[in-house]
Amino acid sequence: MLAIGLAGVAASVAALSAGYQSMAPTGQWYGRTFTSLERGTKQLALTYDDGPNDPHTMRLLEVLDRHNVHATFFLIGRYVQQRPDIVREVVNAGHIIGNHTFTHPLLIFKSAAEVRKELTDCRSAIQDAVGGYSNLFRPPFGGRRPAVLGIVRELGLEPIMWNVTGYDWSPPPAMVIEKKVSRQIRGGDVILLHDGGHKQMGADRSQTVLATDHLITRYKSEGYGFRTILEMLEGGQVTV
Repeated sequence: MLAIGLAGVAASVAALSAGYQSMAPTGQWYGRTFTSLERGTKQLALTYDDGPNDPHTMRLLEVLDRHNVHATFFLIGRYVQQRPDIVREVVNAGHIIGNHTFTHPLLIFKSAAEVRKELTDCRSAIQDAVGGYSNLFRPPFGGRRPAVLGIVRELGLEPIMWNVTGYDWSPPPAMVIEKKVSRQIRGGDVILLHDGGHKQMGADRSQTVLATDHLITRYKSEGYGFRTILEMLEGGQVTV
């Protein structure tokens, strides 16, 4: 009986661990993903999910331009179709854009055909909006499994995760976002923030815009530089 009980506990732990790894941003059980540079590197990457979003993506672009900082935006395809003009503004300002699926589903529960369609439809929307696309991809909610990552790589995409998050989807006040981010910064970090919301266009991201302004000011004063994900991939010691 004891052996059976222990086996049951072990199975439960394994199942919980597997579930955690399918969602944990830095988990690597199911395949290599980019999460950050080597710890201590005085470089940071600002990344924004769930745009384009009217009006807060444009307000964020103003803040980034004022600080001469470039960021990486992971776009939802259906919003790209609604506001291709905002996507063009993002690209024209020198920022990098990536694929965040067409409708923002949790991919671990989707069939292979559904996963492929989400990725290719988003890629087509971005192609139609700006005439090209990067090979960067971020899974909604961070959800992935081996089959998902296999399709991602089959399509020539590079899966990008993060190791710092501002938990800004609620949205909390800017000061709370700043505190949550600053507690996690160690250098070489990929920071997850949101310029939109996956449920609808027009999500209030005013506090994220304010937090971005303050975070850039603080970390520039401490000697940090800001890079896009492509710049991080091209140079520096990558941690996966």
